[in-house]
Amino acid sequence: MNQLNPLSAALLAALLFPSAALAETDGNVSAVPYADIRYRLELVDQDGLPEDATASTLRVKAGVKLGEWHGLSAQIEGEAITRIGPRDFNDTVNGRTDFPIVADPADILLNQAFVRWRPLDAVEATGGRQAINLDNQRWIGSVGWRQNDQTLDAAQLSLKPHKGLSVDYLYAWRVNRVFGPDSPQGIWRNTDIHGVRAAYDIKPIGKLSAFGYWLDIPANPGGSSKTFGVRLAGTQSINQDAKLLYVAEYAHQTDHAANPGEFGLDYLSLQPGFSVSGLTVNAGLERLQGNGSAALQTPLATLHAFNGWSDKFLSTPPNGLRDLYADAAYKFSDNSALKGMTLRIAYHDFASTRAGLDYGTEWNALVAFALTRRITLLAKFSSYDARDFATDTEKAWFQVEAMF
Repeated sequence: MNQLNPLSAALLAALLFPSAALAETDGNVSAVPYADIRYRLELVDQDGLPEDATASTLRVKAGVKLGEWHGLSAQIEGEAITRIGPRDFNDTVNGRTDFPIVADPADILLNQAFVRWRPLDAVEATGGRQAINLDNQRWIGSVGWRQNDQTLDAAQLSLKPHKGLSVDYLYAWRVNRVFGPDSPQGIWRNTDIHGVRAAYDIKPIGKLSAFGYWLDIPANPGGSSKTFGVRLAGTQSINQDAKLLYVAEYAHQTDHAANPGEFGLDYLSLQPGFSVSGLTVNAGLERLQGNGSAALQTPLATLHAFNGWSDKFLSTPPNGLRDLYADAAYKFSDNSALKGMTLRIAYHDFASTRAGLDYGTEWNALVAFALTRRITLLAKFSSYDARDFATDTEKAWFQVEAMF
């Protein structure tokens, strides 16, 4: 981590002592400090590398939310990420390439700082550095799993012209990625990113959304693209305790701006499921098409949430990706002796969309326990069995998080 400059030192003080950062405000304006402290131990055993990774990191995220004053409100938030113990992992900037990657480099940075204006109940405009999550975060998300969030320097306009209808537009000129500013790929500057999304609640069917994303990323020309799509997500009650769940999404992506390729590729996601008495089960098909030289990419997504927790498919292979999966989770009821505990298990079968490649399979498992309303414990495991893509990889995480 770089030596602290005065600005970073002031930010760290605000992180650790948020109440000291509060300025005097008018009695009609609230100023609410908050903090999120997360310790994580991440272990990685990856074939093809001589060393196993052990990453012990602590993330302190804190900030202040200012309530509305004549329609204006604001939020400022910083992060301090530090390594605790040996540097036995490749954090993407420390040069330890004998170890597997754990993309949590130490740093102190400004995570969010934005102003929001709400002149009417149906109109809201936000400008500044912000975490943006749209729909299920398949196209744009803040990657909340990593210790450093992905944020956008962006302007966003949200309209609600009719009950059940929302329209969002965003423009982003910079992407602050999880790798941190010391990484050559940690910041994508001078981007020209536009997004338009409209969503409507169609009762009793579900939420129908349509979107278009134009990504011009000079630092990542292969990720520059134009995507149009539609998504439907809904539930249907079977009885008092049981529900049918369903998600269907289709998108078409073409090359755009600095992308050297020329392609038109499809995305398809189908996820039927059901929930009953604390048990939720989903089956799914996700298909990201490839043509052998280029594949459909989602560089601004919360990628860890898709295609297995081993993160073998953060970039779609040129021959595309077909993910067949099953996912089951059980949350113990308030009347149970294990109240606050959630168990989850998932299985993925990966293949290409062309050339008939069998990439491999993966198991995921998770145990989470809400120790109190503010403190959560988590243990998580993934095992990727490689065939025609990448190498065998096992990962384990142990985490405690406190939110105030």
